[in-house]
Amino acid sequence: MKSNTKSTTFAICVVLAAVMMVSAGLMYLEDNQVIAQEAPPTTDERIISVTGTANTSVEPDLLVITFGVETQEITAKQALDANSQTMNSIIDAIKITGITEDEINTSRFNIYPVYEGYEDEITKRWKQELTGYRVTNTITVETIQLDLAADIIDGAVTAGANRVDNVSFTLSPEKHLQLKDELIEQAIMNAKTKAENALSPLDYSITGVKAVSLSEFGMFPPPMPMFDMAFDESFAMRSSGTPVFSSDQDVSTTANVIFTIGQN
Repeated sequence: MKSNTKSTTFAICVVLAAVMMVSAGLMYLEDNQVIAQEAPPTTDERIISVTGTANTSVEPDLLVITFGVETQEITAKQALDANSQTMNSIIDAIKITGITEDEINTSRFNIYPVYEGYEDEITKRWKQELTGYRVTNTITVETIQLDLAADIIDGAVTAGANRVDNVSFTLSPEKHLQLKDELIEQAIMNAKTKAENALSPLDYSITGVKAVSLSEFGMFPPPMPMFDMAFDESFAMRSSGTPVFSSDQDVSTTANVIFTIGQN
């Protein structure tokens, strides 16, 4: 009898455990169903992505000329002294044209030893011997007086400049910022017009703006001005009536706009 009672009790416990597991599973499913029902439905958002462009051509308002002097002597002091003397003459010549000290700045100054290689006759090894020092002094002139370009170059070269690294007509920071603001607005309006033209035959229209991405403001440099320069035997440049002409600067920008759209 005791054995049958124990068996009956064990069976009842097993049944109760199974019922509890089923109930817990049903409660879990009910909770998940509630959560699924309470989740908001996803919206089917319609968008169109368009890139607008804007460009213009403007007259430059800033002249930038970079030139300098390169000298080489046996000692560093001799090279420095020779370079400084020539550079002072160049600056004086530039000022005569109407350029002020505020429009002149040093862009680079280097001094380094110069070695000459040779083969040792006894050891047959390649060696280097210090032969002197080279000094390079480069200055940049930035001015809004564009018509002085030829005079500045001629004056500097005549005074002893033996390097002309850059002659360019560009935009001043103030004009650059003004154009950038104007072109951004035009590029966005161009994107809107493109979107409206694309949506019109589809019976859709713009309902809002989802995102706007702007590109960098781009400037396309004009052709480099040509000027007649040559070297004589002493490595000094000489100029004969340098003709320099400025040309318009092409600038552009783009804007990518993502519009939300809806059916009319």
